[in-house]
Amino acid sequence: MYPPSFPPMSTLLPLALLSDATASRPEQCHVVLALCAEWCGTCRSFRPVLEQLALAHPHIVFSWLDIEDEADLANDLDVETFPTLAIFRDGAPLYFGASLPLADVVAKLIRAAEAAGGPMSQIPPEIADMADALFARDADRSLLHGR
Repeated sequence: MYPPSFPPMSTLLPLALLSDATASRPEQCHVVLALCAEWCGTCRSFRPVLEQLALAHPHIVFSWLDIEDEADLANDLDVETFPTLAIFRDGAPLYFGASLPLADVVAKLIRAAEAAGGPMSQIPPEIADMADALFARDADRSLLHGR
């Protein structure tokens, strides 16, 4: 299902593998990205909930972004409440906002994102920049960054 470098103890795809994983899936590929911080107790208790949701929704890619470990990717993004979720379809942002760390709340949000015809909330421009960085393949990255 995932490349051999995918850690077997987690159902959350490492950020470094997002581009390849989404490129190999059919259209309508959804990605749920949790933006959290290691120091946040709520985030630590939310991670197993997100992993269970990933098991229940194998057609969706789930990943975790620690805003301090990945500060260059989070860039100027203003995350004030944890956990914050970003949901993408085919690399385009559909949702960005805080979420209660409850499986049924996140599952309802996922269902709404799957049915949405477009963005479900106000999407900050930084999320589009993040999507470019997350989902661009290596060849595309060099074009995006003029290299």
